[in-house]
Amino acid sequence: MNDVAIGIVAIAILMALFLTGIELAFAMALIGFLGYAYLVSFSAACNLLAKDFFETFSSYTLTVIPLFVLMGQIAYNSGTAKRLYGAAYKFVGHVPGGLAMTTVVAATLFKAMCGSTLATAATFASLAVPEMQRYGYSRKLSTGIVASVGTLGVIFPPSITLIIFGLIAEQSIGQLFLAGIIPGLMISLFFMCIIYGWVKINPSIAPKAERFSWKERIRSVPDLLWVAIIFTVVMGGLMKGFFSPTEAATIGTVAVLIVAFGKEHLPFKKLIISFDESLRTGCMVLTLLAGSAVLGHFLAITEIPMMAADWTAGLSLNRNLILICIMLIYLIGGSFIDDLAFMILATPIFYPVVQKLGFDPIWFGIMIGITVMIGAVIPPVAMCVFVVKKITGEDFKVIYGGVYPFLLSLFACAVILFIFPQIATFLPGLFMK
Repeated sequence: MNDVAIGIVAIAILMALFLTGIELAFAMALIGFLGYAYLVSFSAACNLLAKDFFETFSSYTLTVIPLFVLMGQIAYNSGTAKRLYGAAYKFVGHVPGGLAMTTVVAATLFKAMCGSTLATAATFASLAVPEMQRYGYSRKLSTGIVASVGTLGVIFPPSITLIIFGLIAEQSIGQLFLAGIIPGLMISLFFMCIIYGWVKINPSIAPKAERFSWKERIRSVPDLLWVAIIFTVVMGGLMKGFFSPTEAATIGTVAVLIVAFGKEHLPFKKLIISFDESLRTGCMVLTLLAGSAVLGHFLAITEIPMMAADWTAGLSLNRNLILICIMLIYLIGGSFIDDLAFMILATPIFYPVVQKLGFDPIWFGIMIGITVMIGAVIPPVAMCVFVVKKITGEDFKVIYGGVYPFLLSLFACAVILFIFPQIATFLPGLFMK
């Protein structure tokens, strides 16, 4: 067999390994190692494995991942989400579906400090669902919106998904963060419109809550102000080039830590839990990247990515149709294994194709981010739904019934961005020329 045939067989075996339940990182590393050993030599494969794992785990650039995760875990364990929820509730809790809208607003604000999608879903599943249940909200609405807002972490900065895409595609993380702001806010607004329309059609699913005075609202503003300040410092420093993404993550983490300690909301036990959870998540992501690096080097010598790019670019099909097919592959693949893991696997293969077709890489990163968001809430592997199920104990049928209306928002945003890519590229072009 020639190199290309060997590469295709290796990819088929890798897909089969996914079905056995083996960790994706180890599956990628194993196939990459065996393929490299077959095509080059066993000694060279051993050197490659050691080199890729060492370079990944010793990379200064990759420290941005555990740092942003730590920033979110400190915010989560210090009760920041709870205070944001309370502040947002005072402003929008009285409108139709106000508690559900409060969840959207609070989750959007929380995402400005937390890069973890699952942490957001877990936080608001334990915080918002009981509150909405207390006010007589439909379980379908309450669990559906919590599972949906968890996905905001995929494109709203600081996003671990965008960081990883930027590292794989060698694109500016700062530009990707800026590109995700408007689409993220747009999806939040769409979520709120879905809630409003749903409640107007069936008012019984969301009884009105109490209205707070402006004095009480103003009293809650400091809880929102700290988040705005930290977000502005982190993003502003990135935009102006004052510090790198790693330095931005460090400054953001220290700022959240100072606020948490200053307000005495972070006991030492919670701090240790934050470090533990961040270390676990960081090691998981770095292992995925290391395994992907080994597989990527094997695929590089088979020349499959380059040949696929040349073949695709030579098709008589419209380039937009080709891109839609690529996104469908991301969506289908992410429906059977973890979406982040599949993105790490697929991006080195499809990114050269996108480059060859002439699409903006920053815009493509956001489009893939929205695709990952959709994959996080559709069966069979819907991680945000699984988290809500585990915390609330609600049936999958009820949660999925609540998620499907909000999927309209994600699809609508994807279509709008596809037609008007300037929505994603406007801020990077404005601030980071």
